[in-house]
Amino acid sequence: MNTVDSKPERADTAESASAKAYRVLEKMIVTLELAPGSVTTEKALIEKLSLGRTPVREAIQRLAWEGLVSVRPRAGLEIAPLHAGDWLRVLDARRGVEVILARSAARFATAEMSSRFQETAMAMHDAVLTNDVIGYLEADKSLDEAMALAADNRFAAQLVAPLQTHSRRFWFRFQSGTGLAEAAGNHVSLIRAILERDEEAAGTEADRLMALLRLHAQAAAMR
Repeated sequence: MNTVDSKPERADTAESASAKAYRVLEKMIVTLELAPGSVTTEKALIEKLSLGRTPVREAIQRLAWEGLVSVRPRAGLEIAPLHAGDWLRVLDARRGVEVILARSAARFATAEMSSRFQETAMAMHDAVLTNDVIGYLEADKSLDEAMALAADNRFAAQLVAPLQTHSRRFWFRFQSGTGLAEAAGNHVSLIRAILERDEEAAGTEADRLMALLRLHAQAAAMR
């Protein structure tokens, strides 16, 4: 009996370690701690994270699928380069899906999810007050995850998640020094529409947020 009970526990632990490895590496890539175009190795990342080979390898595979890392046999791991013009392409691919998710979240959000949206809005507010860019990025990711859950559309959520990560990385590189309050304000307006169960307004606010980001991307591309 003890042997049978221990197997799910080991599986849960492995899954948790893999998820943690992914989250840490994703954050390092988004915040440019792992510099665009730089080359590293699986061994170096294992040593940095201290999480073991299997979870780190699984995280690398996921990041490679998302286009954030390129696995080069016998040459290491290349962190995806950043080209300003690609931010526009990311946003163009992302825009319509975000509107779908926002409208669906307004329609299907539960009371539990509503609490999570409120917490995210407060986290963004606090990040603006303290000029905490990293805190803002974490709140932005939390909002994306809440939207994915509330919208109840795993196909749209799986499609847009990598684009959201790429977009955060571009934003951190080209826009994090200015406009924190403006960006947070747009996100809070979107959250408010979802909490009010206003599908039309939620879709409009999501589109408005994408339009704002596109303006920033256009400015970055012209530098």
